[in-house]
Amino acid sequence: MVKLANCMVQIEGVGTKTKIVQGDIFKEDFSKANVVTMYLLPELNLCVRHRILAMRPGTRVTSHQFTMGDWNPDETAEFDYRTAYLWIVPAKVAGTWALKDNAGLQVSVALSQNFQKVSGEAMQGGAKQPLVGASLRGEQLTFAFNDDKGVTRTFNGTVKGNEVSGTLHAAGGAETKATGSLQGGAKQAAWSQMAAGCERFYK
Repeated sequence: MVKLANCMVQIEGVGTKTKIVQGDIFKEDFSKANVVTMYLLPELNLCVRHRILAMRPGTRVTSHQFTMGDWNPDETAEFDYRTAYLWIVPAKVAGTWALKDNAGLQVSVALSQNFQKVSGEAMQGGAKQPLVGASLRGEQLTFAFNDDKGVTRTFNGTVKGNEVSGTLHAAGGAETKATGSLQGGAKQAAWSQMAAGCERFYK
């Protein structure tokens, strides 16, 4: 299989961009990859999941036929009675963000996260408003909230570690640049840890 893969790489003219490695998936370091394709049994998918979730946010992961436990795919496709799944490694965003724009608006945004699913609330002037339409795709974060004047504002931004930058758009109004920082840094997330029973593969 490795010989065949190397031949195909040369035929396609991508030899300088591709490296074929034969090894143990539980020992090889694939953390720098930006695309991961898998055809593993469900248990094996589950036992490499924590390593995939530790990769760079935005990394694309595909699996033929088998899922990764309670990490729901971002997209699913059917072809010839077979199923393909796509996941986008999510940034870790749980916690409280101090968000401000260049027009003087300041708001505290508390986010909860389970894989790529996010929810939360915005706090401004002592009032709390639930976030609407919150979504996370890789490092792209989107949500909307009503500010202290009742105006709906939609944030679209890019997460880079403990910082986020993007735009705030007011319904019927102007768009402003916005930045934010995660207060206290990222916390350990239970959903990103090694699944129970997988330790035996790493001994």
